Amino acid sequence: MALPGLGPLGALGHTAEVDFTRSRDAHDAWSGQPPWRRYVALGDSFTEGLWDVPDGEPPVTAETEPPGLVCRGWADLLAGHLAERARLTDPDGEPVRYANLAVRGRLLGPILTRQVPAALELGADLVSLIGGGNDLLRSAGVDVLLGTGMDVKDSPLVRRSRGRVAVLNSHVWSIARRHGAHVLDLWGMRSLRDWRMWAPDRIHLTTEGHRRVAQGALVALGLEPDDAWDDPLAPLPPLPRVARVRADAQWWRAHAYPWATRRLRGRSSGDLRGPKRPEMLPLG
Repeated sequence: MALPGLGPLGALGHTAEVDFTRSRDAHDAWSGQPPWRRYVALGDSFTEGLWDVPDGEPPVTAETEPPGLVCRGWADLLAGHLAERARLTDPDGEPVRYANLAVRGRLLGPILTRQVPAALELGADLVSLIGGGNDLLRSAGVDVLLGTGMDVKDSPLVRRSRGRVAVLNSHVWSIARRHGAHVLDLWGMRSLRDWRMWAPDRIHLTTEGHRRVAQGALVALGLEPDDAWDDPLAPLPPLPRVARVRADAQWWRAHAYPWATRRLRGRSSGDLRGPKRPEMLPLG
């Protein structure tokens, strides 16, 4: 799930100094040709790709989203990177196929009961999963990429949840070690602490934020990134206190309050939505 200003709280992370990859041997073996050919992305709005709209602007609020808008997102970008590297290293080999079953607003229960079995039925050999169920996937011989939660210490309205996120996050590292999963350490990404990486709703990433997460996912899988993916942006002048308070109040009215209202009513922005890429299709 996600909470305003937190990013995906369903993703789990931790402050310990831990290598991104499962092992150095894996990094050395996979830095050239990725071994995966059937990638399935699971989760909620973070993996669906809100609000990566490369050819336009994200909607001001979820209620003003234009019909038919399809977001890209870090998982789509990661799939593209895997496909490109597979073509370069083995032009005549099997193409990378990709499905994205993530739907905004999905909680852990539906991810486990619907998306995980669907990923197994699609014959995935790599699954990215923001939530749980990695033990079932690993027992089926699937490589699993987990993601950590964001560090919220720079968000004045939700920083009190930081300890709760950290406790949840610590479990992911333990689970990853137990089952041999890869971990994308979003908590440790310095660049994501810059609000310019986040859409106005403070829940979802911008196009640049998703691009950097996709590069981080390559590193987590033991592959070389394309660039200096986590270098912080040049700092901006500090915002005056009055302007910060005004911006926080506007965010609460436009984004936090409608989100909380939907949750209290047992509703979600994804209630009537299905996955954007339900079939395992080859990438061009």
